[in-house]
Amino acid sequence: MTAEEPYLVQPASGVYAYVQPDGGWCLNNAGFVSDGGRTLLIDTAATERRALALREAVVSTGVPLPRTVVNTHHHGDHTYGNGVFAPGALVLAHDNARTEQLAAGHQLEMIWPATDFGAIEITPPDLTYNDRTTLHLGGTEVQVIHPGVAHTTGDSIVFLPRQRIVFTGDLVFAEGTPFLAMGSLAGSLRALELLRSLGAETVVPGHGPLTDPSAYEATERYLQYVAELAREGRAKGLTPLEVAREADLGEFGAWRESERLVANLHRAYAELAGEPEGAPLNILAVLQDMTVMNGGTPILCHA
Repeated sequence: MTAEEPYLVQPASGVYAYVQPDGGWCLNNAGFVSDGGRTLLIDTAATERRALALREAVVSTGVPLPRTVVNTHHHGDHTYGNGVFAPGALVLAHDNARTEQLAAGHQLEMIWPATDFGAIEITPPDLTYNDRTTLHLGGTEVQVIHPGVAHTTGDSIVFLPRQRIVFTGDLVFAEGTPFLAMGSLAGSLRALELLRSLGAETVVPGHGPLTDPSAYEATERYLQYVAELAREGRAKGLTPLEVAREADLGEFGAWRESERLVANLHRAYAELAGEPEGAPLNILAVLQDMTVMNGGTPILCHA
């Protein structure tokens, strides 16, 4: 358990964000939208226990349990709890999110074997889309938009135009370091432009406290910093790990999971080498380099 319990924020009538402090590895955010008769859930949680707590949080507001779950991407912290809400709910995600979720399987248990994930049944999307789709809950329009390859190959943005609220998934980590190992640096920059164009006022990030569009600028500065480090390091013939160990993080040093810098450099190097956006990296090598950056301690699952 973390020191802080998850909490609900209600940025608009019928709209809730479920925040799991402090937003570190496996402590993701979720959210839900309801017109009182039907409820749509955005993402679940990493463990059975945490998904059940999310379920109780939905019930505590007096709205019905969700008939639809939208997954913003395939990572287990956002999808492992799908089974807690099925079979009563239909799961919706991008085409690639289904493919990636099935390929990943019980990946989190392999990375963190000491974590008690509970009885996790991998529950992939029942319904997938390609570019964008729109759902309606009474008078609330919910736009689900694929930004292209960004955090992963199958990201979804969930936007409520009338309320000017956006759930970004892991395109934004508030007070945390972006993670591009399964996505694209160039694509993440494009995704930020798309987010800006929506004109949302309230930003629910994939991890960390609720924020506003200033989070896009901070994320963009970091991504540009990574890109510059990669260009300089590759020109000098340095490895991503060598570049990361020499880097001065500056304003980004206070962000959680700073060891992700080396993973992001691996992705930037791949793109500089002409690899397709989202092309698989050697994740084992990336994890090993993050362990080195973490002082020799393997990255910890906080769920």
